[in-house]
Amino acid sequence: MLSEEHLLVKKTVYEIVEKVVRPRSREIDGGSYPRDILRFLGGQGLLAPTLPPEYGGASADTLTQVLIIEELARASPAVATIAEIQGSMIAHNLYELGNKKQKEEILPKIASGEYIAAFALSEPCCGSDAAAIETTAVRRGGVWVITGTKLWITSGLYADYFLLFARTGPREERHRTITAFLVKRNSCIETTPIAVMGLGGSGTAEVKLNGCEVSDDDVVGEVNGGWRVAVNGINLGRLNVGALSLGIAEEAFAQAMDYAKRREAFGRKIADFQIIQHYLAEMYIKTEALRALVYTAAKMRDAGDPRFIPYAQAAKVFGSRTAVEVTRTAVQILGGYGYSKDAHVEMLYRDAKVTEIYEGTNEVILNTLYKLLSNR
Repeated sequence: MLSEEHLLVKKTVYEIVEKVVRPRSREIDGGSYPRDILRFLGGQGLLAPTLPPEYGGASADTLTQVLIIEELARASPAVATIAEIQGSMIAHNLYELGNKKQKEEILPKIASGEYIAAFALSEPCCGSDAAAIETTAVRRGGVWVITGTKLWITSGLYADYFLLFARTGPREERHRTITAFLVKRNSCIETTPIAVMGLGGSGTAEVKLNGCEVSDDDVVGEVNGGWRVAVNGINLGRLNVGALSLGIAEEAFAQAMDYAKRREAFGRKIADFQIIQHYLAEMYIKTEALRALVYTAAKMRDAGDPRFIPYAQAAKVFGSRTAVEVTRTAVQILGGYGYSKDAHVEMLYRDAKVTEIYEGTNEVILNTLYKLLSNR
């Protein structure tokens, strides 16, 4: 499914990841935010690769972007998560829907990694039901005044800018009265770290906005048109969760296979036991099925195929399930070692779980997918 150019990208990114990301994976898992790695990726045109060169990208296709996330996730799902949010849900989204000032003055610095950007949609009241958000933006004296709280915000602790969604009309109007703003961090923003099970180093935070004043120039898209911005980002994000899950599953499978061929028990390699062979075969089947789904969805987006949207939902759900199942099996094959903090699969197992939750829980995405299919 990959051209020679795609294979070269995959090989190049693999080499970069092995040199730059993998040696730092446990440090990042321990809570170190990888800002220098993001700047390095940005300098190589790998953080927002689908943007044109004048904005800091490489005019790459969606499949290339997916391959980058896949390779990053093998070493550090946290880095992959930060990169996919900044590169697609924010940078590419701003490129498609942002205004001239946002694109010319801010976007290149987000693409380069000089600025860190966070996607601020979820709230204490509303994660999966994003259309019910309570954060408000009220027009006063020629400015917008934003007040509210965002929750579970990746990179929230360190973000220089927030692509933030607020209500600009009655709450009962739901998605029809939501506006997107590009808000610069300042003293009106208060962030609090959130300790999470996996994705250490992702800077996950609660973000409080205490009467932040922004101008019309900070609106992304149109007033009351923020839902389009949110959905555009979310669909790209869900595809990338599929890619991220693929990287996790690939790595877990590779490490389990290597261990099974080396580990001896009862006088022979454990790979000689049929149950281990079956485990590995099932892991391979699920991983390769996911690869086909993710790559196909990416190609659909590049071709302008409307089936991309349901395929993106499917990639997220199937991908997250696969990542969890394959990493769980990898830990089981590695036994006590797999359960120890010394094992990479232990980190992957913890990191995999959140893929079933963020970018929309799988249960909600199944509802969304059904609606898409039933309205065809």
